[in-house]
Amino acid sequence: ITAVNAGYVDLAPRAGPLTDPVPPGWLSLGCYTDSSARTLSTRILATVGDSAALTVATCTTACGASAYSYAGVERGGECYCGSGIFNGGAPATSGCTMACNGNATEFCGGSWRLNLYQTNITSERCSGPNLTSNGLLPTLQKTGLPGQWRYVGCLQDNVGGVRSLPYQLIFPNTNNATTCLSRCSAYGYGAGGMEWGHECYCGDASDIPAAARFVPECLCDMACSGDPSSLCGAGNKFSYYEWTGTPLQQWSYPTGSDAGLYKFLIGGVVIPLITTVGINGKITFQAKFDNPLGAPNTTGAYEFDPFYDDNFNLAWREMHVKTDIFCSAGLVLPDKVGRQLTVGGWADVSTYGIRLYWPDGSPGVNGTNDWQENPSELQLQNGRWYPSAMIMANGSILVVGGESSRNGPPVPTLEILPKVGPTIYMDWLQRTDPNNLYPFLIVLPSGGIFVGYYNEARILDEVTFDTIRTLPPVPGAVNNDTGGRTYPLEGTLVTLPQYLPYKDPLTLLACGGSTPFVGNALDNCVSIQPEVPNAQWTIERMPSKRVMTCMAPLPDGTFLILNGAHQGVAGFALATDPNLNVVLYDPSKPVNRRMSVMANTTIARMYHSEALLMADGRVLVTGSDPEDPNYPQEYRVEVFLPPYLLSGLPRPAYTIQQKDWAYGGTYQIHVTTGNIKNLRVSLLGVVSNTHGNSFGARTFFPAFSCCYENVCSITAPPNSHVSPPGWFMLFILDGPTPSNASFVRIGGDPGLLGNWPQLHDFKIPGV
Repeated sequence: ITAVNAGYVDLAPRAGPLTDPVPPGWLSLGCYTDSSARTLSTRILATVGDSAALTVATCTTACGASAYSYAGVERGGECYCGSGIFNGGAPATSGCTMACNGNATEFCGGSWRLNLYQTNITSERCSGPNLTSNGLLPTLQKTGLPGQWRYVGCLQDNVGGVRSLPYQLIFPNTNNATTCLSRCSAYGYGAGGMEWGHECYCGDASDIPAAARFVPECLCDMACSGDPSSLCGAGNKFSYYEWTGTPLQQWSYPTGSDAGLYKFLIGGVVIPLITTVGINGKITFQAKFDNPLGAPNTTGAYEFDPFYDDNFNLAWREMHVKTDIFCSAGLVLPDKVGRQLTVGGWADVSTYGIRLYWPDGSPGVNGTNDWQENPSELQLQNGRWYPSAMIMANGSILVVGGESSRNGPPVPTLEILPKVGPTIYMDWLQRTDPNNLYPFLIVLPSGGIFVGYYNEARILDEVTFDTIRTLPPVPGAVNNDTGGRTYPLEGTLVTLPQYLPYKDPLTLLACGGSTPFVGNALDNCVSIQPEVPNAQWTIERMPSKRVMTCMAPLPDGTFLILNGAHQGVAGFALATDPNLNVVLYDPSKPVNRRMSVMANTTIARMYHSEALLMADGRVLVTGSDPEDPNYPQEYRVEVFLPPYLLSGLPRPAYTIQQKDWAYGGTYQIHVTTGNIKNLRVSLLGVVSNTHGNSFGARTFFPAFSCCYENVCSITAPPNSHVSPPGWFMLFILDGPTPSNASFVRIGGDPGLLGNWPQLHDFKIPGV
């Protein structure tokens, strides 16, 4: 039992004498370390006369008069004040051995040691210990803590109805310091506390409101539900702990050109729900029909030519679709002309839709081809709203999930295009509806298909589609395991770069999302190597919460995280507080050191927004269709310029002749600008983007060498499991700076999609 002095109590062991006073209205925190960076920010009473007369009382009185909540005495004659404990100040077991200049019976710190005090005006007094039911006296757990946590004190909670830490967990039978603090630190929170015996709270020390004070330690007198020998706070009081080790995460804050730049690009003609990069260097935009907030009467489909990004009249070519693509899935096919495909859609016949476009024209030159569809000739077997699609290793098209219509029953099946049999029922899609829409689909290098849906994941056999392995549950929020990553909770998932010789396990990264019902957006990314035995998820806290996340892979192997909101879920008028910031994720850095807070936009990009990489290295940022009077229906088109386009360094350039690559083949380029001794090559899958999904995204850094006269050789990835067949943007990088991309096809057309569909209203390129 800790001794009580006039109703106040020392919160940490001290090195001073027993006569060391604790001024009324203050708590002694004991002996603390100091440094040149200063544990307390402000020195006062710094004159010779003040120093000579210093006592603990004169220092605390001066700090209190200046509205500081912390006071510290050091070296016998120095007084410091502050609003918090900063710069690594921590309890010290020795060193506070110097007498105060103004009172030789008091100790005033030492060399780089503070006797530290905190204001605590409270009328609460201790009433004595509470014994457990078996007569034991529970104690505070101050040693044997997980990680690098330390006990701080008994902290008031819920003062004025404001929680001292924001995230509450209830552990009816398992709460203790280890359970609670391990959960907090796993999700990147360095402040934690237990209350009422069974409640755990997580957050940051900066979350604690100024009105919350430390009270006598003996007022935190309730036993832990998971350990009756330990104390876990009391009513509206935390047993409070802080993380004192290596920071749980470190975010970078670049400035100037290193932070990137948003720029307005051009006025739009539709609010796209799907944007797709064409191998003709253009981007197709597709919008839903009949926007109720008064969208212009357009065809709903256009092609944007970046060659004319400064000329609105020339930049847009009108196209046409017959059925509503609202919430369909998109792909670029591996046939020899890179046809674009959308499947599914909104209501009735549109949900069965299969639409194809053969890109033609070139930058600055209009094409003439249009979208082709005929529901009476070609349909999906099941109507699907919010499905996903993927090119399989064998070149076929896999279509998975969805619902039958708006808020309709689930479609818990998958099917193959071109049709090779009936649909296949998936019980896990039935069970997790409606939080599994737009499931994540990834071909795995070892064979099999990764599927991520809601807060679950599994690996399917690529032939039978039976489950090979069920992976651990996907982590959600620190206080809510039901948080999810797929629509309508909507985060997004990408594959991290693959490097030759392609022996390392593939890593998948999912960022953002939300929780059901209350719509608390998630503030973390999670990653896994699904092919590794006993694979587990790794959690990395993001600088801010984000739902309706978009991610754009970049040529240098990094990823932009952008768009969305801080609160809510995906859907019309279901989210608030736009997230205007871009985060750069660099997987080459250590875990929890990978994120940089980049530039901001002024345009809210909410539901139905997109982001994708263009062939010139810029990121096209489009859309926002919230149907919410608080946020505009957004037609403006922006670009984000990553730092590599703002450095002022010359961009490398190359020419290429052979653009149809076989697996494992070696192909030559001629470098016309750039230092061949400093070059590397990246291949980025051509993307169709909707609802945060980057269908087709994949990043490779292949074998690359240069020999003579600026002729360099690139070796294609080895097989269709490492690199599913498809079209890629080929960049060369001189240091951080990428070239413009050319489009190459890798792996051919093993599914013979170029011969499909052989129907009257469809033009096919052949194989």
